[in-house]
Amino acid sequence: MLCITLIILDQNSCTILYCIYFLTETLVPKPLQLMWALSGLLLTIASTFIQPSMLLPSLTGQGNNVAIESMSISVTMQIGAVLITGCLGGRYAALLSQITYITLGLSGFGVFYQGGGLSYLKSPAFGYLLGFVAGGWLCGFLAFLRPPSLGQMAISCFGGLLAIHLVGIIYLVAIQIPNFSAIQTSFWQYSVQVLSGQFLVVCATIVIATISRKLLFY
Repeated sequence: MLCITLIILDQNSCTILYCIYFLTETLVPKPLQLMWALSGLLLTIASTFIQPSMLLPSLTGQGNNVAIESMSISVTMQIGAVLITGCLGGRYAALLSQITYITLGLSGFGVFYQGGGLSYLKSPAFGYLLGFVAGGWLCGFLAFLRPPSLGQMAISCFGGLLAIHLVGIIYLVAIQIPNFSAIQTSFWQYSVQVLSGQFLVVCATIVIATISRKLLFY
């Protein structure tokens, strides 16, 4: 309420920026930010090797009985881990967790999907890992601009997903130019081909983040 009142009384940009800063800095206490940073790091590492699945009803051949079948989605849960950290822990928790994750991977720890080490810098996929930093920060920033709602979490998560892909595309172009055939192949593999699966993961993240924020009362 304090932030809304200030904006009404004074429309200059400094006041608006102060209010945004006030909201994002006070809603998540510092100890919780550190907790979510550590949780986000562990979630990102674990989700690297977890493939999500969907439960779908299907008709069996015996009397048209309905059965539940599991269908794998051809992406990992990393996107969900990055975005849920931003939605629940804020921009700094997401930023710290992803910087730590990338540092561990480049230091030689096998936390990336295909291992780790400095050789990963030559991979087009590394740009999307860098995108986790930007995407997590943006998601955390947007998630606390307004009270938690399904719409606000959707804006935050899809904004974060967009940032991840933008950074990834810029990186793969930068390291492969002028080989436009390789750029096209990498773009299809790392952006187009996985987008539908990531969309489903993001939708699940939005619902979980909205419920969690309401339960956490911030």
